[in-house]
Amino acid sequence: MLVVGLTGSIGMGKSTTARFFREAGVPVHDSDEAVHRLYAGKAAPLIEAAFPGTVKNGVVDRALLGQRILGDAEALKTVEKIVHPLVRAEADAFVEEQWAAGRKLAVLDIPLLFETGGEGRVDRIVVVSAPADIQRERVLVRPGMSVEKFEAILAKQVPDAEKRRRADFIVESGEGLEAARAAVEAIVAKLKGEAISDA
Repeated sequence: MLVVGLTGSIGMGKSTTARFFREAGVPVHDSDEAVHRLYAGKAAPLIEAAFPGTVKNGVVDRALLGQRILGDAEALKTVEKIVHPLVRAEADAFVEEQWAAGRKLAVLDIPLLFETGGEGRVDRIVVVSAPADIQRERVLVRPGMSVEKFEAILAKQVPDAEKRRRADFIVESGEGLEAARAAVEAIVAKLKGEAISDA
């Protein structure tokens, strides 16, 4: 089985691309969804212990936690030390399940794949990319987003050009939905062929 890492900077269309993989019959583990689940489960008491008052009714209040860690690099590191191992454990269990089910491919949707050194966990890397002006336009229409916030997020992410350089495949989401869907279908066909030949 091939494990595919799916990544891309903010506003590049990664969530839509993940959906196309699902529609092509490939199981996808979404790290962001895992964080949401963990904030209502295993991570909640650990976050509350580190940041008292940020958990309400057993669920991490993301807005309150965000205020507590805003501009505080050490606080952010504390959250990451709590959350990243839990997300990784979930992803590892997901891969084991897909392996046991005899799948040829499985996708790990990891927004910070390169930033967290996740390349070693995957066999192939798919990067979702779009021109900078399209990316900016997409992100700035999001609720609560500002130019400053967008630039702060970008500053923490590996640059798109570097991601593209390190990718095995690139999905150009700026060319429209159908082109992106076709690109995903081509990637799936190629990787399934590789998985069969490796078997």
